[in-house]
Amino acid sequence: MKTIEIAGHTGHSQILVGERLKNLKAYLDWKRTVIITDDNVAGFYQKDFPIADVICVGTGEKAKTLKTVEKIYHRLIEMEADRSVFLLGIGGGIVCDMTGFAASTYLRGVEFGYVPTTLLAQVDASVGGKTGVNFKGYKNMVGVFSQPAFVVCDPGVLKTLPAQELVSGFAEIVKHAAIADASYFACLEENAVSALSLDAAVLQQIIYDSVKIKAAIVNRDETEKGERRKLNFGHTFGHAVEKTHGIAHGAAVSIGMVAASLLSLNRGLLTENEVDRLRRLLARFKLPLRIDMDKEKVLDALVRDKKREGDGIHFVLLAGIGQAVVEKISIDELKTVLKNLAFTRS
Repeated sequence: MKTIEIAGHTGHSQILVGERLKNLKAYLDWKRTVIITDDNVAGFYQKDFPIADVICVGTGEKAKTLKTVEKIYHRLIEMEADRSVFLLGIGGGIVCDMTGFAASTYLRGVEFGYVPTTLLAQVDASVGGKTGVNFKGYKNMVGVFSQPAFVVCDPGVLKTLPAQELVSGFAEIVKHAAIADASYFACLEENAVSALSLDAAVLQQIIYDSVKIKAAIVNRDETEKGERRKLNFGHTFGHAVEKTHGIAHGAAVSIGMVAASLLSLNRGLLTENEVDRLRRLLARFKLPLRIDMDKEKVLDALVRDKKREGDGIHFVLLAGIGQAVVEKISIDELKTVLKNLAFTRS
């Protein structure tokens, strides 16, 4: 097991990579713990949960709403949960985000922790202190920054993941390497096949390396005022595609990274060879590189992106593999560039 620390203004977080779900009882007072999970995760792993009250929520983005959080509040009130309660989210990114948001707002804030059960959640959603829910169809529109007390990343639980869920996690892993570490990017190129086959040693090292990159960025910029924006590489465009075309998050981020790499190429920041390397690695992890999209819908979603400031959007580009830069791109400039992307239809 390896440990990574995040020391933020909103709390101190310990990330335990390689710890096991079955060992959770060593970290908590179960008399004051309430577990929040979903039906799918409960079906696989509730037998491994220590004895505690359990709140089950729905699955999918449609469940990630204020109404679901309201139901959590109701259940906590019924349980007479006071400020000593500890909320433990066991599930994917949706469960983690809602658990953190509910904990951060119930009685003006109680302690919480996560056991992420998807690769995407282990390397991204559970790390860094972002919590929240979707609102009126817009992803993560309502939320707060608040650090979990701990995050247990157990690679063993990933064996029950559907292939599509696993692939979504690898999109975030490629993102981390692309924005921060050229040698890690090369390592992924060499070990993609082993990682996809869930080789235990390779997977645990990849999770650790990705979390280490994200944690370092969060430690320098917890509330996304500057450097943390680099973690949005592929997400600005990806979220717009995800919202308008209903594809999986990882697939949308993959397409977003391709779009951002082409924007980088057009600005002279990235070479064609580097764009090709990114494309090849994404394809090696069975991620899509293009989609036949409705341009007007995607542009409308981009205009409404929460990262917009005035007449522009903070867009993450690459100035080489392993080096991200954040540049403000005007809406008009973005529209002009997107018209020239080969996989955008009129």
